[in-house]
Amino acid sequence: MATLTRPTGPYQPLGDIPFAASSPKPANLLKLIHVLGVHPATPDGLARSLPYTPEDATAGAENEYQTAVLGNRRDVDLAREIEESRYYRNLKKQALRGDTPRSKRVALERFLDGNMDDVWENSWVRLPMASLSQYARSVFRKDLRADKGCHDSPLRSDTCRFSLTLNGHDYLRIPISYLLKLSLADAIGKPQLHATIRETGLSAMDHFLSDNTSPETFSFHPVRKDSSNGVGENLARETAFRFLLSQLLIQYANHQFGLIESGQRALLYFAPHPPIRQKTLNNLISDSFYRSLFMSPCLSGWNDGEAKHRYMHLCHTVLSRSQLNAVIKLREAGIIANNLIVLPNPSNISLANNGTHISLGSRMLTGLMQDPKSGYGALEEKHYGDLAIKVVEHFLPLFVGTYSAAPYRIDFMDFHPERVLGFLPHELDFTHLRMLWRRWKKKAHLKIMGRSFTPFGPEWLDRGLSRCFGLKGDFVPDFRLIDYLVALMATDESPALDGQLGNDSRLKKDLGDMGVFDPCMPLYMLYRARSFDTMGFTGFEGRHYSLFESLTRDMAQATNLQMLITALAYKYIVTGVVNHNDIPDHPFVESERRQIFFGAAAGIPTFYVRVDTPNRMLAKMVKSTANTRSSRRYSGYTRVQIADFQCMLVKTLRKDAPELIEMTGLASTIEDLEARFLSKDQDTAAGRLTRRICETAGASSPMRLAGDSFNSAAESFYRNQLKKEQLGEAIDLWCESLQLLDGMAAWRNGTYNQALLSILKGKDAAALIRTLKPVIIGEELPLATVTRLIHLMLLTLNYMRRQTQTKPSEKQ
Repeated sequence: MATLTRPTGPYQPLGDIPFAASSPKPANLLKLIHVLGVHPATPDGLARSLPYTPEDATAGAENEYQTAVLGNRRDVDLAREIEESRYYRNLKKQALRGDTPRSKRVALERFLDGNMDDVWENSWVRLPMASLSQYARSVFRKDLRADKGCHDSPLRSDTCRFSLTLNGHDYLRIPISYLLKLSLADAIGKPQLHATIRETGLSAMDHFLSDNTSPETFSFHPVRKDSSNGVGENLARETAFRFLLSQLLIQYANHQFGLIESGQRALLYFAPHPPIRQKTLNNLISDSFYRSLFMSPCLSGWNDGEAKHRYMHLCHTVLSRSQLNAVIKLREAGIIANNLIVLPNPSNISLANNGTHISLGSRMLTGLMQDPKSGYGALEEKHYGDLAIKVVEHFLPLFVGTYSAAPYRIDFMDFHPERVLGFLPHELDFTHLRMLWRRWKKKAHLKIMGRSFTPFGPEWLDRGLSRCFGLKGDFVPDFRLIDYLVALMATDESPALDGQLGNDSRLKKDLGDMGVFDPCMPLYMLYRARSFDTMGFTGFEGRHYSLFESLTRDMAQATNLQMLITALAYKYIVTGVVNHNDIPDHPFVESERRQIFFGAAAGIPTFYVRVDTPNRMLAKMVKSTANTRSSRRYSGYTRVQIADFQCMLVKTLRKDAPELIEMTGLASTIEDLEARFLSKDQDTAAGRLTRRICETAGASSPMRLAGDSFNSAAESFYRNQLKKEQLGEAIDLWCESLQLLDGMAAWRNGTYNQALLSILKGKDAAALIRTLKPVIIGEELPLATVTRLIHLMLLTLNYMRRQTQTKPSEKQ
């Protein structure tokens, strides 16, 4: 524990907010209507001419996977790397001299000895160099260049990290994020491989990133609506195929590279939280040693991998520092009311969380940006894009826990504000932070004899209080959104969404001066603009998704809803319903709308809005929400139930976008959304995941389990049962696509005949996969069959890409 000194005092209500007199210069709305070709005369004409409708939108996704290596500590790289490190040897010597507490050495030894499940999350793997094909070796040699864009570039300075000699044989040491790319390179390096399969594989390799701790993949091609499926359904299918291909590549590596034979079975699955054991290890070692163990070397995806690796070190360092600065803010906000705190670990682990980013692009707006004479350029893109983001943020509480979630159990002993509030001091105004914290403590029943209590710090004392007074802590539906820096709050001098070019750079400079962020890093936002100059298209990226229980059931509908809300935002803009002055660019106003999102993530039932809020859009929404009342605790505030606010948002969509819903065929999305809310959390992603985790642990509810028990059960569920179900879901979708790829129309076209024959030898593709489904899920396929399935999946991806690029009238 550590002490902080600051005068304490009672809660002081916020005074008048000094809003800036200047506002963004209004753009010419009539010009926008003309440039977009909007037809506002009729609702249907207006709807058909808006951007981000299903006829206009394209979509792509970036997914982060959790990895692990199953094996004995004597065989697995992570355990061996720790035990053979100078850090560990120095620790033992220091403990013998008495310079370091013996308990620190014992704790690290217990970490190594106490892995009963033999699961080592985010471990690297060791494989014989001789097991790689010639082509895979050439790919590896290229990725070792300091500059991959230069054929005569020298090697990276850290090349020695990736090789070692054991018993006279040369081995590679690589993270699983890079193993995926190397497996794909090896699988397409086979002789006499059909050219279409090889070309698709070469293209796919660029989509396996070795970026942070976890492997990242992004869409092999953007998807759009077709005659059979909507944008969301096609994106879920493409995501499922990437997941299935990644699983096949892991199975390939386990056999081809001798991982299983050497006691290392690589695993890959979806999981939203940093693993419990990795958190434990992070508390036992230095931040520098943690980075050397877990930060990706960035072998794939960037010409200068070492520079990217240094950047990831910067991100870890900045977030760790930012977390410490958040403690100071909690003290300044009056949330830490005494001098006793538990200092956060100087090595922050939040970068090990895993989420999904869903990006939407507008072909209409991208086409205008490509035409220098269109009258729609960077100024217009920024002005209207920022306004659209502010509108969409009001609707984001619809997504939290509904489509994705990250259930998490917090014990009373861990319910320190400096721990559970995470980065919220950098994301919310102090007023909303205090309100949220007071309501969260009430939800968690942290009271002894009517007095609010939080843990003191010494674990023995807090554990005793927990047992004596029945203080269990709390359960949170999406802790990832609390534990990670997802949306930085603007400063008074530098709003992030005022429609002015360069505002993000100015804000990052301010935040850097405050020790919150670094100007080199991209600005973290819930809904981020994808600018044409940077990305080559105009669009938005939704970064608020944690774990989908089902890709077809949850991710597809979430994508459709994101698209509908974005289109509605542009309807509001072109019809003059909303402009920048309606949603002022002030930190308090920004925090006021985002508190609803974060409250939903924490499972807090209520929030408060100023009666005289200058946010006219939010004021109108609150007025339309049922069961509101004046707050008895906070004078001048309206008390709102989050559940009622969410229902109001659904009604708003029906009321303000009926023609968009009807014209775009998204009625089923709205009906599904209403059904999820009517189910009282039984049919939401959070409800389903929580229920199934409890079944895994043999408990009726999360609060009947200790924190470690529930969270360990969650990790086991994600690693085993959920992975198998998502694999089965992907295989079923694959069979549907194979019926088209291997169908009569495709055979008459003749594009894939020879490639299919080289893989299947005349067998029916869909029938073969249905037969193999149990052994694919059980990871029992022989190497030759895994190789054939990788080739068949690459052919399927090529077919899907061609179908996306082909006009509907030209499709088979």
